[in-house]
Order: sequence, then structure tokens, then C-alpha cells
Amino acid sequence: MNNEEIPLRPLGREEIHKLETALLIGTLLREDVIKEIRESEERLTWIDSLAVAAGALARERAGMSVSQIADDLGRSEGTIRNHLSGRTKAGRLVRETYEKIRKEGFKVTLPGELLAESTQELEKRIRELESERENLLSKYSEERSRRKELERRVNRIKEMLRDLNSRLEEILKLVE
Repeated sequence: MNNEEIPLRPLGREEIHKLETALLIGTLLREDVIKEIRESEERLTWIDSLAVAAGALARERAGMSVSQIADDLGRSEGTIRNHLSGRTKAGRLVRETYEKIRKEGFKVTLPGELLAESTQELEKRIRELESERENLLSKYSEERSRRKELERRVNRIKEMLRDLNSRLEEILKLVE
């Protein structure tokens, strides 16, 4: 999603969903929100609250009434009003994200902590893949040596069979 794709005044369902998604992602990727979610005992409730607040604000920007938003999101009008007025932390955070998108555009950047974790995970995976590669190369080398030994044995057996065949032919000539 780039800045041109984020409608600040959505028209229609598709644009509402684009703004809602940008608000939710933009809010979830804030370092303070990530920290809050990690420390929270009620992670799912917290994330649900952010999703409802993002949905409410996107729909409000599209000109929907509080009752329409409540029906659309399956929440009470009181809950929607609390989010839209900023009486809930989720509502305040989502509104801050909206203002940031309005002023600066929509930019997704991983917070330093997540970036560090992602980098560590990538480095770990690279080490695992390198180790797996070394193991596979070792097995390949072993299999190649084994194959060469088997080919050598097969060639020796073929030679023995040719020799036996010629002896048999000689014996048959003698018997005739």
C-alpha cells in the first residue's frame, strides 16, 4: 500500500477497508503499542480493541453515522462513541495514526526491536541453512564415492561374466 492508495475520506467499502487496514497496521507497528501488547495479559482483547477503533474511524471518515458503524462492526454505539471520541486508549492510538498518515503519508517501517528480532531470526535461519547445506554436501560426497565403488564392482562383474562366457564358448567347442 502506498500513500496514494490510502483514502483519508473513503468512498465505498473497498476504500474503507484500505484506510482501516492502514490504521490497524500503522498502529500495531508502533513500538509503544508492540510493547503494550507484549506486556498485556489480554493481548487478544487489546488487538480486537485496536481493530474496532480502526474500523470505527475509517467508517466515520467515510461519513457513516455512529449507529451505522455500530451495526457494521457488531459493537454497541457506546463502544463506538468511546473509540471515536478518544476515551479509549485504542481510540486515541488509532486517531494518532490517522493524523500521522494525514500529515506524513503511510509508511510501514519495522520498529527497531522488531527489526532486530527479524535480523536475528534471519541470521539463525541462515546458519541453519548453511549447516544443512554442509550436511547435504557431505552426504552427496559419500553417495558419489559409494556410486563410484558400485560402478567399479559392476564393471568387475561384467568383466568376470565376459570371461566366463568366453570359457563357456571354449568348453562348448570342445564338447562338440
